Amino acid sequence: MKEFETSRRWKDVGLPREHPSQRTLASARRLVVKIGSALIVDQASGTVREPWLETLAEDIGRLRGRGQDVVLVSSGAVAIGRHALDLHQKTLPKKERQAAAAVGQMHLARAFRESFARHRLSVAQVLLTLHDTTERQRMLNVRATLTNLLTFQAIPVLNENDVVARSAACFGDNDRLAARVAHLIGCDTLVLLSNVDGLYSGDPYKSSAVKLIREVQEVTPEIERMAGGARSGYSSGGMVTKLAAARMALASGVNMAIADGRDVHPLSAFDKGKPCTWFQPSIEARIARKTRIAATLKPAGVLVVNAAAAMNLLSGEDLCATGVISYCGDFGRGDAVVVRDVHGNEFARGLSIHSSTELGYITRQPGKEPESPWAFSASSQIIHRDDLALAERGSEMDPRSGTA
Repeated sequence: MKEFETSRRWKDVGLPREHPSQRTLASARRLVVKIGSALIVDQASGTVREPWLETLAEDIGRLRGRGQDVVLVSSGAVAIGRHALDLHQKTLPKKERQAAAAVGQMHLARAFRESFARHRLSVAQVLLTLHDTTERQRMLNVRATLTNLLTFQAIPVLNENDVVARSAACFGDNDRLAARVAHLIGCDTLVLLSNVDGLYSGDPYKSSAVKLIREVQEVTPEIERMAGGARSGYSSGGMVTKLAAARMALASGVNMAIADGRDVHPLSAFDKGKPCTWFQPSIEARIARKTRIAATLKPAGVLVVNAAAAMNLLSGEDLCATGVISYCGDFGRGDAVVVRDVHGNEFARGLSIHSSTELGYITRQPGKEPESPWAFSASSQIIHRDDLALAERGSEMDPRSGTA
């Protein structure tokens, strides 16, 4: 077998840039959705806005139904806990903030569990510190846990562990936590649900003459000057932290959107084209993402594809189940796999949308399969084009240069 050469040049086979008004969540393979405190907590009572959360759960059930992985990052624990402990001063000392987080997280977890259970969705609470996403072994453990939860069809609900986080070593806001997690588990889309439509040319609360910026390709000093501070209330972020998250996402080749989440069914409204701000990574960032995929030292599995599928991949299309002849290895959702042609030549690597167990149900032989706990079809997507690294055309690993 020929070794996979990570020093080769890789071409961008992703989708062409769409006009911002045409972009939706439909093309996302795996997305992180961040929910701000102002959306999930009623500031007057300090309780969870359960009717709104119910519609969010319904939206996420719809996304899961079309095969998309969803990870949630939710603020709100401190906002809930401070009401429960009767702590109403604007800025809480560290010890009181930690106590509020401990109390509020219990209420938040219960609300998620009950709302999502009504839509037959399982949720899992994951509390992280900055070190969990920067120290290698802990980072690998977090990645493995989140990937396994997605494989088991659970919805991870993440928050910073404010109870133990030290001020010198914390994210400080969930916008940046969400961007870090999106990079960590190989997401292609990050959505920050907020109480504004997106990034404006100025403060929309002070002037009606400002305009919504529909697309941003680079966080420049001019873009940064458009951001103001956090609004009044219990939010720790504001547009400044969202732009910091955007900078992280763009560097990782992740598409990011800032969208208004105040209405019921916030993701459905966004998915139908409600105005927002999209941050689109550069071609260089997308190629860098593919290079990282290509450089995976220990792929978890191997897929053998037919000649038609190999040609389609090299033409910039996705890999569907109909093109997979066989596979081997024990891999989970989001793991890197080798792609080989019918002659055994390795010509690509990609991130598998499905685990090896799920792939077994998808590629099953008629009359021989057990009852599947998941809904799949023969046309199910296995590798998205944005998660695929291909050898440059004309190389010895290119099926078009041989008889494949």
